Amino acid sequence: MRILVIGAGATGGYFGGRMLQAGGDVTFLVREKRAALLARQGLIIKSPLGDVTLPNPPTVTAGHIKAPYNVILLSCKAYDLDDAIASFAPAVGPDTVIIPVLNGMTHLDVLDAKFGKARVMGGQCAIAAQLDDKGVIHHFIPMLSLSFGERDGGISDRARAIAAALKGEAFEATASDTIMQEMWEKWIFLATLAGATCMMRAPVGKIVSSPGGEAFIRGVRDEIASIAKAAGHEPRPALIARTEAMLFDKNSTLTASMLRDIQGNSRIEADHIVGDLIVRAEAARPALDVPLLRVIYTHLKTYEAQRG
Repeated sequence: MRILVIGAGATGGYFGGRMLQAGGDVTFLVREKRAALLARQGLIIKSPLGDVTLPNPPTVTAGHIKAPYNVILLSCKAYDLDDAIASFAPAVGPDTVIIPVLNGMTHLDVLDAKFGKARVMGGQCAIAAQLDDKGVIHHFIPMLSLSFGERDGGISDRARAIAAALKGEAFEATASDTIMQEMWEKWIFLATLAGATCMMRAPVGKIVSSPGGEAFIRGVRDEIASIAKAAGHEPRPALIARTEAMLFDKNSTLTASMLRDIQGNSRIEADHIVGDLIVRAEAARPALDVPLLRVIYTHLKTYEAQRG
C-alpha cells in the first residue's frame, strides 16, 4: 500500500519515519529545501522510544507527483491546509483515502468539498514532538497515539487494511469505530491546554499552584465539554479522569505547542482550535455561554494582530 505523508516535520516526520523504519512504502511530500536536507543527512528522530536515522528517505515535491497513492496522511497546520491541498491533489485517485490528523474540525468540511466525503476519514494523533533548526525531530515523552476511522462509525475492511499498512516501529495505528468521539475528546483537551497555558504564559503546574488557577482551567474545560455535548459528543468519564490527571498536577511542566509557537513569534491556530468552538457554541440551541473562551480568543487574536 503506497502511503504519502504530507510534510516531514515533527508529526508527519515522526509517524512516517517510524512506518518507513518498519518497512512501509512511505513517501514524504516536502518542499525542495527539506528534500535536499533529507537527502543529505537523512530523516533523524530522537526519542525516548529509540533514536533512528533513515538515510535518504523517499521524497517528492509539489508538481512532481506521477501517480495516485492509496493513503495520504495529512498532518499540516490548519492554516496551511489550502496550500497542502494544492500540492497533494494530484496524488488523489478514485480509491485514495485521506487521513487528516489536524486540530479541530473545520478541515473536514474543506476536504469533503474538494475530494468528496467518501475519501476523507476521521483521524487524530497525540504526540509531543518538535522539529529543531537543524531538521532533527525530537520526540519528548513516550505517550503517543494515532487513530483513524470511518466517520459514520464501525470498522470497515478498508480501515483494517490501512491499519495493517500504517504499522510502525514504536507506535500502533489503530482503526477506531468511534473516531469522531475521539476527535472531539482530543479537541477538549487540546483547547483547554492551549487556552490556559497561552493565556497565563505558563505550564499547567504553575497555573494550578496559583490562586484561582485550578478553577480557571476547570472552567475552560467545562465550557468546551458543553460544546462537545451539544454536538452529540459528551466526553466520556475516562477522558475527564485523564485530563484531570494531566491538567491539575502542581508539578507538571506541560504546555501546549501553541504557547511554544507564541514564544517563538510563530503563527498559531487561534481560529481553528478556539475560534471555531465559539462559533459552535453560538450555533447550539440554546446558545451556550462561554465567557472564558471568549477572553482567551481575544487574547490570541491580539497576539496575531501584534505579530502582524
